[in-house]
Amino acid sequence: MSEPTGAARRRGPFKVGDQVQLTDPKGRHYTFTLEAGKNFHTHKGSFPHDELIGAPEGSVVRTTGNVAYLALRPLLPDYVLSMPRGAAVVYPKDAGQILAFADIFPGARVVEAGVGSGSLSSFLLRAIGDQGMLHSYERRADFAEIAQANVERYFGGPHPAWQLTVGDLQDNLSDADVDRVILDMLAPWECLEAVSKALVPGGILCCYVATTTQLARTVESIREIGCFNEPSAWESMIRNWHIEGLAVRPDHRMIGHTGFLLTARRLADGVEPPMRRRRPAKGAYGEDYAGPNADGGTGR
Repeated sequence: MSEPTGAARRRGPFKVGDQVQLTDPKGRHYTFTLEAGKNFHTHKGSFPHDELIGAPEGSVVRTTGNVAYLALRPLLPDYVLSMPRGAAVVYPKDAGQILAFADIFPGARVVEAGVGSGSLSSFLLRAIGDQGMLHSYERRADFAEIAQANVERYFGGPHPAWQLTVGDLQDNLSDADVDRVILDMLAPWECLEAVSKALVPGGILCCYVATTTQLARTVESIREIGCFNEPSAWESMIRNWHIEGLAVRPDHRMIGHTGFLLTARRLADGVEPPMRRRRPAKGAYGEDYAGPNADGGTGR
């Protein structure tokens, strides 16, 4: 049985073409690709790549300035934060939430809209494996090119489960019997009709939006289309801790708001969602409110 795509690059001694992450004494990271005969240069000196080729992961190398660097392969969260960017990346904390709460499983058939720099695509491909299917749609050709290069650099070549299409999802979506749909875009409500036809009953729609106005309109549009259950929305934040002897305290900085996530599940055809029992707060909707699409889709 052959190894999953990219698995051979995650174990064993360092090889030519491997990504290496160096950590200096102050905890700063430097990522580069191993090439025979090349040197790695810093303001603290240099060392030859050949010193790491064939060495086990977790080795320590010293520069000509006698500064020690710990050498490890970058984890996927490290890689996506250091890779070249066209658009902003989906942060690892949000990618992890998407994998968990959109229930991405090995062999899943997934559609993704808004590839950006390929961060979430890399997480999704590793989760679904070679037997799954990820069809990613990106409207900007320059972003798609950057994303493709980043994904292929991480996996060591093209991934057999990935198809990348340049164009709008609502105009090009031809997939059927899709298990999961992930929308990372400015106006996910514009794609709801198309993705509702592609999703299997019980399939999950997951949207990633940046602002409260996008979040509100997306939720109201999901309710209005009538073929999903009541959506669930949240955000996550990460606060690291400083631990040094008896000095145990939260760090002064944290990864705060990056975006909102919401999920909803596709109902069976012809089924109406159960009536919501929770009443909105008084004044939540103005007297002239006529639904999320009352503006004719202009967003104003």
